[in-house]
Amino acid sequence: MQILGKEYPVSCPQDEQHELLLAARYLDEKTREIRDTGRIIGTERIAVMAALNIAHELLQIKQRRID
Repeated sequence: MQILGKEYPVSCPQDEQHELLLAARYLDEKTREIRDTGRIIGTERIAVMAALNIAHELLQIKQRRID
């Protein structure tokens, strides 16, 4: 899988490959969005911000299910 143009080899069970690729594409989209704003520089910082944004999205979804 590729994220921000870098290849990341990841092994997983065959029946989880599709979901993993979807997750990688989503992460790639989020990191590119953050990078393209030009406000955050550095791959590591971009990755942390993307992870934080995705975690926030997940928590919002979880909260909506509870409410």
